Amino acid sequence: MNRIRLSLPRGRWAAYQHQDLLHDAIVNALITAGATSAQVVGAAAEPWTFAALGYHRAHVGQVHGLVISTPSTVLADALTALQPAAVRYARASTGELIDFSAASVSTEPPPVCTDPGSLGVLTLSPIALSAPGTQRKRWLTQLDQVDLSAAANVRLSRIVGRTVALSVQPDSLYLRANPRHSVLVSTKRMRNGRAAFVIGMQAPLVLTGSREDLLLAWYAGLGEKTRNGFGCLGLAEEGVGR
Repeated sequence: MNRIRLSLPRGRWAAYQHQDLLHDAIVNALITAGATSAQVVGAAAEPWTFAALGYHRAHVGQVHGLVISTPSTVLADALTALQPAAVRYARASTGELIDFSAASVSTEPPPVCTDPGSLGVLTLSPIALSAPGTQRKRWLTQLDQVDLSAAANVRLSRIVGRTVALSVQPDSLYLRANPRHSVLVSTKRMRNGRAAFVIGMQAPLVLTGSREDLLLAWYAGLGEKTRNGFGCLGLAEEGVGR
């Protein structure tokens, strides 16, 4: 398990249009740091997730920091060796360039929790969950549309090869005040020129369970498409930070 944060100097921002630019920059850095391509991308890749810290305006993202996290012992060493200069990617087809060579790197310690215990968390990147049993993928737009605990436990159990039994509950007051808590994330530009999107959901959550399961969720993230920058968690008491 390992988790790092890359922070650009105060006042510095990096712009991007599609989230796969950030994904590809991180993949480049992990491979440069010693991971193999098969460990980072593809159906059999190790679990990892990331979050872009910043904001969106007029379909353009502005990011000042990246959180990259993995529960994998295989990728933990690559994260330790990751160099900010390698978090760089240029794409001529969209005219985009992401460059974190000026960033500083810090290791994020695991949260302190009892066993069993609970954690109040924020979604640093939106949680993506699709409706089960549909031929065409349909992304859910409300966290009360799904058994979030069951969805989280199925994926996390598959990652570690044992039964994970977390309770994952959205903050009830937040859902009442923010019934529309989904966001449309532009993930990439397809060959026909159109953009591909994923709908994700953001809300404070309360996680309850064994310390082992809580830390797994903390490092692995929740929901689908975590390696593409969805489902990364942060402590509610710390906020997003600069």
